[in-house]
Amino acid sequence: MKTLDDLLGEGVSGRRVLVRADLNVPFDKNQPGVITDDGRARAVLPTLIALRDAGARVIVVSHLGRPKGAPDPKFTLAPVATRLGELLGAPVAFAADTVGDDAAAKVGALEDGQVLLLENLRFNEGETAKDEAARAAFAAQLASFADYYVDDAFGAVHRKHASVYDVPAILPHYAGGLVLREVEVLKKVTESPEQPYVVVLGGSKVSDKLAVIKALLPKVDKLLVGGGMCFTFLKAQGHEVGKSLLEDEMVQTCADLLAEADGRIVLPVDVVAATEFSADADHVTVPASEIPADRLGLDIGPESVALFAGAIGPAKTVFWNGPMGVFELAPFAAGTRGVAEAITKIDGFSVVGGGDSAAAVRTLGLDESAFGHISTGGGASLEYLEGKTLPGIEALEK
Repeated sequence: MKTLDDLLGEGVSGRRVLVRADLNVPFDKNQPGVITDDGRARAVLPTLIALRDAGARVIVVSHLGRPKGAPDPKFTLAPVATRLGELLGAPVAFAADTVGDDAAAKVGALEDGQVLLLENLRFNEGETAKDEAARAAFAAQLASFADYYVDDAFGAVHRKHASVYDVPAILPHYAGGLVLREVEVLKKVTESPEQPYVVVLGGSKVSDKLAVIKALLPKVDKLLVGGGMCFTFLKAQGHEVGKSLLEDEMVQTCADLLAEADGRIVLPVDVVAATEFSADADHVTVPASEIPADRLGLDIGPESVALFAGAIGPAKTVFWNGPMGVFELAPFAAGTRGVAEAITKIDGFSVVGGGDSAAAVRTLGLDESAFGHISTGGGASLEYLEGKTLPGIEALEK
């Protein structure tokens, strides 16, 4: 892959550079337009600053949420443009469309060193179209705005979308520093992890993580399972799980994995069980084998935190993807906090695998610098670990 450094070496002063960023940031559900975690915006800053300082005319594109191929005020990137300007210390212009008249006018008005953010890519059907001709047509419109293309959106490289896969087929293309770092780190934890190697998986569903469990199980010393997905494993051990999240169709699969792992899969020994999914719900800590029929598990308990921390402590490599409980609700955050704090103390290299795990680090006020690497791409990280070809990486390598 050609890199951002290669592009800067060629000289970009006065040239238009289209940067695919991942600005899919979360917003406060109760306060429209208020960003709750700007980590993804901060992650792309080094690339934007390098291009700006080199005199490029920077055009940033991103998706936000899952609009249905048409403008939707709930998913506008306008507040992100404001926040990006604050982070850059200079105003970021915003176009109210992606390839329409306003975008064309604002691209034409860009001066050297200025930054422009176009409206949500997914307001256009062509961005995510399965039809290659429709996708290519939208990509051609985007590419017409620029002389060069830089992909620094690792969180989107697993998508065969116009801005990720088709635009680099049209323009001279380069990998941004964030994408390069992500690939370097993930290669390290898949190809040559220093042992002992511990993987911590959480999140809702076993089915979402099944492929990565199968890919990593032969490589790890311990695989710790928390979050909603642990209850299907507990059911596979013969325990009742009350009203907890359960994938009945995955119980036998979990039983097979437990047998294959021969003790290397570690499950919670206690859970915080609540009467309902609410911060105000009555909740008690119970053994994982004794979850009441009228309650649901929303976090791992303190004995599980100690058990997991004991497994994490000797590790030289840790990969963590998925919270241990519903960390957004204060009564059910202790499990995620405890496991995260244990990861920060290892004498080795740790990777937070993006998505909710990265959000948890910031939401819980943990020191980001205490982790070896915090990924910006949850789904992309998992697919890389599964050994899948990532379309965005493939496009950059051509």
